[in-house]
Amino acid sequence: QVQLVESGGGSVQAGGSLQLSCKSSSYLFDICVVGWYRQAPGKERDVVATIAPRSITPTYSDSVKGRFRISQDKAKNMLYLQMYSLKSEGTAVYYCTMCDHYWGQGTQVTVSS
Repeated sequence: QVQLVESGGGSVQAGGSLQLSCKSSSYLFDICVVGWYRQAPGKERDVVATIAPRSITPTYSDSVKGRFRISQDKAKNMLYLQMYSLKSEGTAVYYCTMCDHYWGQGTQVTVSS
């Protein structure tokens, strides 16, 4: 059973930065797509950023392109999301996902204006 555990959420003022981390219990980085989604209150869960297996070029949603950076440390089974210039619409629960099947419990990010 694969377990994903996110950390790093919290409250920040608009314009601030946060880094989210996701620890995987299994090595999946060269097997399937890994990434981050978020779900704002009253809205559907949307993709934020993903990395395909053995790819060096991540994919970002238009709403975060240029402000967020996804990265991975394969040696540590870790996935990261560095978020810069946060906006109030970034308030959401952020989820780590792997293989479009495994999901973390989510971590809350609240951006105040």
